[in-house]
Amino acid sequence: MNKLNHLLTELELLKKEGRYRPLTVWDSAADTWMELGCRRILQLSSNNYLGLTNHPDMKKAAIEAIEEYGVGSGSVRTITGTLRIHEVLEQELAAFKGTEAALVFQSGFTTNQGILGSMLGQEDIVISDELNHASIIDGIRLTKANRAIFAHKNLDQLEEHLKASGSYRSRVVVTDGVFSMDGDIAPLPEIVELAERYDAIVYVDDAHASGVLGRNGKGSADHFNLHGRVHIQVGTLSKAIGAVGGYMAGSQLLKDFLIHKARPFLFSTSQPPAVAATCLAAIRVLQSSSDRMERLWSNTEYFRGKVRSLGFDTGQSETPIIPIIVGTPEKTMQFSDRLLQEGIFAQGIVYPTVALDKGRVRLIITANHTIEDLDFALDRLELAGKQFGLL
Repeated sequence: MNKLNHLLTELELLKKEGRYRPLTVWDSAADTWMELGCRRILQLSSNNYLGLTNHPDMKKAAIEAIEEYGVGSGSVRTITGTLRIHEVLEQELAAFKGTEAALVFQSGFTTNQGILGSMLGQEDIVISDELNHASIIDGIRLTKANRAIFAHKNLDQLEEHLKASGSYRSRVVVTDGVFSMDGDIAPLPEIVELAERYDAIVYVDDAHASGVLGRNGKGSADHFNLHGRVHIQVGTLSKAIGAVGGYMAGSQLLKDFLIHKARPFLFSTSQPPAVAATCLAAIRVLQSSSDRMERLWSNTEYFRGKVRSLGFDTGQSETPIIPIIVGTPEKTMQFSDRLLQEGIFAQGIVYPTVALDKGRVRLIITANHTIEDLDFALDRLELAGKQFGLL
């Protein structure tokens, strides 16, 4: 008897429910138009918000770092894996974010796991928005801390949890800066005010706000002018920054603690030097000009306005993440497949990532899209939307 038959059963159930999706294998670099087989496809699902994945400064930095340092670091950071390029990246990240220190992890996912999994104990409580990213949820699961969930952006519920948590050693309020499935922005000023009233720590995951919100992409704390009032900022180097990795921006005390306690940091080899150099180059590109962010937001406002005027349900989107709510998993994936036939890649997002009846194709606009690209997408969306009864 095959001891993995239960996995086959699970996969068959996914197929029956319309939630099974094989990997899409691309034949070209991440860009606005990509090669899929022999077809040219308009990419509307990439997190490459600023189009930096092919920026010449970043390519040059990667090549030079390989020549100087080789292709790998050789070890974890606490042994021989901390190279000068890692140190410089963290110094410039801290300056960019306006914090005392920064610490780089291998991904945004491991950043949340490393911080939450190490800093909280059974004497503490973490209070989390119900729509926070899976990495936050998993990070909380790794702790022995008590936990409370408040309905999405529901400040009254958040305050109720804060009122009831006075006996704990520390209280940590965790929220995404921009929510990845709906594209809405956390009410961070109000969250900070409540946290200060009840002496709580504010922890913000800016994965989808880095490079998107704030001056030159500094994130949600800068966007709301909350410098010094957000205790822990998590960012990604994998989306708008165009490479891969994640980081904590906060106090030197927290950095020193995480170096000794965060398991993903302690037990994973550090970023290849080429990646660290690429991320450093991206931070410098962001600070040199706001042109890319201006194009990003101009494209976003144009496209979202047109999609809504067609009659699509885009939920509470406020950012370049623009969901089109479709419904059931099966219908959502069929709609995504139909768009691919029309030359648009718009990945279907279904349960359990979103509610069972809230499947959507999640469109992401970038600075590199042209108005012609967006109009092409709008024409195909209107055609498919009418066929699926969404308009």
